[in-house]
Amino acid sequence: MAVNLTPWEPPLAGSEVDHLVGALDRLRATFLWKADDLDAAGLQTTIGASALTLGGLLKHLAFAEDVMFTDKLAGEPVGEPWATLHDGTDDWEFTSAAADSPDQLYAHWHDAVARSRARVSAALERGGLDQLAAVRDEEGNHASLRRLLCDLIEEYGRHTGHADLLREAVDGRVGEDPPPGWTPVSPGKAQL
Repeated sequence: MAVNLTPWEPPLAGSEVDHLVGALDRLRATFLWKADDLDAAGLQTTIGASALTLGGLLKHLAFAEDVMFTDKLAGEPVGEPWATLHDGTDDWEFTSAAADSPDQLYAHWHDAVARSRARVSAALERGGLDQLAAVRDEEGNHASLRRLLCDLIEEYGRHTGHADLLREAVDGRVGEDPPPGWTPVSPGKAQL
């Protein structure tokens, strides 16, 4: 049996679920490749006038994972570590990341991705992509799981582009996807 050296690649001809989950996992892997194996200085590097950092993006995307599939999908409070860490400001996850160690930032992200994968898998078994989430809009309409997956894909797409520029500024790492055979170095490895 051949070893798959690019497990983050979506299938060439899969189901809708395979493609949506595969697209999200590909973006997760590409984002992590951009943020992986950095010390505190690397995670706090900025470009120009922007205060955006890879550490801030790790924390923000970890929070976004939990909000999407704990709060919005399941209708449950996101809980810890977020309840204790949230300081009440709009961009707290970006600004507070400077006080976190690299191990804490990587652990937040890896743990949130693992929770999201478990919640999405359980939700797909219960009702597929069309099932309605707990979240609703101003008119009372519920979003579907499909919509939540698309929203998180969009969030990762936006921030993976930011991560691309930030990582290039740190050490010159560039590229669309991780190279074949890449595995994360950061602690708390999420399954790719």
